[in-house]
Amino acid sequence: MDMEKIVSLCKRRGFLFQSSEIYGGLNGFWDYGPLGVELKRNVKEAWWKDMVTSHDDLNTLTGAPQPFQMTGLDCAIIMHPQVWKCSGHYDLFHDWMQTCRQCKKLVRADHVWEMLEEAEWVRSFAESIEATDWDDLLKFNSLRSSQWAQRKGKKLAPGLALVRNPDVTLSWLAEDLRSNPEMRLDLPTLLRYLATEQKAETGLQTPCPHCGGDLTEPREFNLMFKTIVGALGSAEDAAFLRPETAQGIFVNFKNVVDSSRVRVPFGIAQIGKSFRNEITPRHFTFRSREFEQMEIEFFCHPNESAAWYRYWRDRRYEWYLKLGLARDRLQLREHHAEELAHYSVGTADIEYAFPFLPPGEFGELEGVAHRADFDLRSHSEGKLVKKDGALVVELGPDGKPKYKGSGKNLAYMDEMTKERYLPHVIEPSSGADRATLAFLCEAYREDTAPDENGKPTERTLLALHPRLAPIKAAVFPLVKKDGMPEIAQKLYLRLKKDFNVFYDDSGAVGRRYRRQDEVGTPYCFTIDGQTLQDQTVTIRDRDSLEQKRVHLDAAADEVRKRLEA
Repeated sequence: MDMEKIVSLCKRRGFLFQSSEIYGGLNGFWDYGPLGVELKRNVKEAWWKDMVTSHDDLNTLTGAPQPFQMTGLDCAIIMHPQVWKCSGHYDLFHDWMQTCRQCKKLVRADHVWEMLEEAEWVRSFAESIEATDWDDLLKFNSLRSSQWAQRKGKKLAPGLALVRNPDVTLSWLAEDLRSNPEMRLDLPTLLRYLATEQKAETGLQTPCPHCGGDLTEPREFNLMFKTIVGALGSAEDAAFLRPETAQGIFVNFKNVVDSSRVRVPFGIAQIGKSFRNEITPRHFTFRSREFEQMEIEFFCHPNESAAWYRYWRDRRYEWYLKLGLARDRLQLREHHAEELAHYSVGTADIEYAFPFLPPGEFGELEGVAHRADFDLRSHSEGKLVKKDGALVVELGPDGKPKYKGSGKNLAYMDEMTKERYLPHVIEPSSGADRATLAFLCEAYREDTAPDENGKPTERTLLALHPRLAPIKAAVFPLVKKDGMPEIAQKLYLRLKKDFNVFYDDSGAVGRRYRRQDEVGTPYCFTIDGQTLQDQTVTIRDRDSLEQKRVHLDAAADEVRKRLEA
């Protein structure tokens, strides 16, 4: 998979555009084009159908510990500020950031070296000293380094100490090398030397990925977008765009129980936009500032929560496989104890080998967390923290709860057993944008296929699962005469009642096939001379290239049968 080719296809064929592109774009925000919005909508609809509306059919098929119910919500993006204080986001939802003293840009501390590996100036410098691999042991060459600084370095890395003051940087570096003949430099160490004009108390400086300048010490940066509710704009009017959809479900727990008569175990699902002020949004739509989540909060009895955690972890992993992700590029990784959030009893990440990552590395696609009763307790009693291995309400300097909960009793009363308890929660949390990106990456292919004359020609295709394909079928008249366009139009209008279909009568039929292959259309109908004789039409399969004839009246049923297979 070539990420540059995938990004190019997305722009060329209308899957994804940079937001506000005509004004230079806005980093971390993306717009879905005509085909992209269909693909993403299909991903969300597949998730909703499989996880929510079809759950009764799947109970016995997926190994659920017992029958359960599912329902949905659509909560507001802006909520009462106290929600985020009691949930812990107000105090804890942050990343560590560093600021470049030269270019003033922000960088996430845990992304610095990953960004340096991809930085243009680092690649240029490595080429100038003939480093072909990050693990090469390099013999320091001050002449080549100085030449690079005077030529390419001034443009690519103007903030680098080597560029700003080469004589001082190179002289004391050379002195260190002379005083320690056994000293070997790998590229990361050498970059730290070249970014350091004078050693600080902390030693060598880490260079800025953007300009090579020196970075400040890491400091906390809250990721929530702040906004104002009301006309006055005072401090009391401050609110936040939600950084996750989960909290809307928790604060509506009692409303759902009281209004819909669901019984534990049951799940509440929600699809909606969330916002995080990412310091370094990157990798196309993988890390964005505005994104869409598909989340379930599944409420169960504490004694049964371990079994439900395993159930949802395994079921969510299998969902991606069934919709086309390759098993060798998908992994289920349990978090180590030191990785777990303070509220988590257990967490597993479903990870995918995205093509923009180094070989062998995986990026998070979905997290499945065992949250115990942390959230319902927090919104009832106040913000919780872990102390001596137990969750307790955090107290302020005055000895009172730092952030008060709602004071509402969010316990669940089982009318059949007369038992009252706070349910435990299992949370499968997926990103609609990341899932869409993963399906796009997995589907991208380049191969050869015969054209209309039987000659092998190169083609680009998206081998999307038919359920996810933006266009389900295309309809072609072989030629624009002999009544073929009229029959094709009738078939197109008939299919359009049930599916998203496309009509195309422009160019040779082979080129029309190629255009549909490139956007992932699984089936193409061609009206030809035989159609005029017996009312049959050719249906061509995108992946196998198999062609068969079906009656015009059976075309819709044929598509439906294949989509449900």
